[in-house]
Amino acid sequence: MRHQPPKRTYDLTYPANWTSGVILASPHSGCEYPDWFLAESNLDERLLRSSEDAFVDRLVASAPDAGAALLTARVPRAVVDLNRAADELDPVLVQGVRSTVPGPRILAGLGVLPRVVAGGRAIHRAPLTRAEADRRIQELWHPYHAALAQVIARARAHFGAAILIDMHSMPRESLSDLPRPHPEVVLGDRHGSSAAHQITTAVADAFTAEGFQVARNTPFAGAYIASHYGRPSNRVHAIQVEIDRSLYMDEQGIQPLPGFDAFAARIGAVIGRLARLGNAGNTLPIAAE
Repeated sequence: MRHQPPKRTYDLTYPANWTSGVILASPHSGCEYPDWFLAESNLDERLLRSSEDAFVDRLVASAPDAGAALLTARVPRAVVDLNRAADELDPVLVQGVRSTVPGPRILAGLGVLPRVVAGGRAIHRAPLTRAEADRRIQELWHPYHAALAQVIARARAHFGAAILIDMHSMPRESLSDLPRPHPEVVLGDRHGSSAAHQITTAVADAFTAEGFQVARNTPFAGAYIASHYGRPSNRVHAIQVEIDRSLYMDEQGIQPLPGFDAFAARIGAVIGRLARLGNAGNTLPIAAE
């Protein structure tokens, strides 16, 4: 069955006064589930939402007011994972995929078209044809990445560099094996390959200034977006940010906690600091040395 593509799979907002090359993005907070997707799924919408970075788009909504560009997904992660490469296809889910040695994410069912959500719950009742997989990637994955490439190019043209802050959330249980005190925020710069050290340090300082416990690259070092777009030698820095979602939401009920607005204000203060990183008056090095 042929499904009509959505009218819009993302929102891209430029600030009225774009003061620096900083871009905030949230590729996993989309929650607009197409009827056709719900009809073909084993799971109800609440279980599907367990894979979302729920409410991260609300946490970063102040970015344009702070002077940073903002890109947020509408398409949900269970439908297509925008933080995976377009060719990360799962041969268990997609028919006709050439036999290769799949990476650990694909083996876990977390390719560009996910096979499972949190807890290993199977999403689909039946495998997808290769034609259907290609259609979803063309209509849902490519528009977001075209917009991301566009805003990065504009930032470099206007400000000499782009600093992409790729915002995510992490389940509390993902921190259980780490020594205490557990980090509240994990920055991933691919161990220094996706952003200059000074940029990552400045991002860490922005969070610690607002009282957050910050770790780097453990347990999350950054995925496709950081590795693909982060090119410090070309003046594009990309840092993945993971926030402990238990700080602002009920993870089981997928509802904001009563203190959500106060927490969002703290993140807004961080964003205000981040938005000043790449402006003309900042002496922070923005090119690789």
